Amino acid sequence: MSSSVLYDAPGPKALVRNRIYSVVGSLLILALIGYAVLQLADRGHFAPEMWNIFNNAGVRANIRDGILSTLQVFVVAAVLSLVLGVGLAVARLSDHRAVSAVATGFIELFRAVPLLITIYAMWVLFLTYKENLGFIGESSAYWALVIGLTVYNACVQAEVLRAGVNAVPKGQVEAAYALGLRKSQVMTMLLIPQAVRSMMPTIISQLVVTLKDTSLGYIITYAELLYAARTMANNIIVNDDNPYVPVVIVVGAIYVAMCLALSSVATWIEKRGRRAKTGIVPAAAGEPLEAPGVLETAAGPVGPQAPGGPEGTEGPADKQN
Repeated sequence: MSSSVLYDAPGPKALVRNRIYSVVGSLLILALIGYAVLQLADRGHFAPEMWNIFNNAGVRANIRDGILSTLQVFVVAAVLSLVLGVGLAVARLSDHRAVSAVATGFIELFRAVPLLITIYAMWVLFLTYKENLGFIGESSAYWALVIGLTVYNACVQAEVLRAGVNAVPKGQVEAAYALGLRKSQVMTMLLIPQAVRSMMPTIISQLVVTLKDTSLGYIITYAELLYAARTMANNIIVNDDNPYVPVVIVVGAIYVAMCLALSSVATWIEKRGRRAKTGIVPAAAGEPLEAPGVLETAAGPVGPQAPGGPEGTEGPADKQN
């Protein structure tokens, strides 16, 4: 029986008790799910007419447009947040105190402010100066959502990258400086690549959070997937009721599918990066060259001599004679 530093390994009675608790807990969860399904079915939310709305071309078009709007915001915000995150991480690690202080204050400020407040403040600001900024139609809501997501997620990504940089062994940094590399070269060629590779799972997780946070756009009336779903559910009447449950289930499944697809792509990129052959290939060793005269002295070649020693010298035996 093995044990851990934090806790003792459970004994036979504890194992049986844990299994019983697991079975009972699973049965309770299944019972709650079954009760909720029965209640929804009694109210007609699973009637064929409720689900028939997705055969309508207009409903499918609205869902398609919502997905495209969501992905458009996500791609722009993800790229900008990664770029800004790298810049903030480098600035916070800077030896210049002023630069590091400004980057630290920016990161701590926007990490502390709720994302919804940031998005709403940007939206109000862009609406107030809409004519001066040249926003047309929904562009103010679009850029408010993009900038809000970019700023918040960039601050989180900056802390992730900073942790990855600090995790690089100090010996590698000292060796790089000993080779004559500048600090910018050490950061771009040594620290950032290793930090990205080591922190890739956390970076992927934050990108998934960015994708899900695009649903906050419905607060500022941006026509993303959640806003389109809510609009459809409010305007469609089936059997004297709104099809909230079918719409929520379908839209939730779409969000889950997008997040799983993003995680799969990121996992593939991570595995491919681990298999990549990087580094400097050492050159094959050649045959050593014999330099003439290296093993020769002024008195002649050095090597095993007679008991008398090298030529022109007297050995111990000669002196005795």
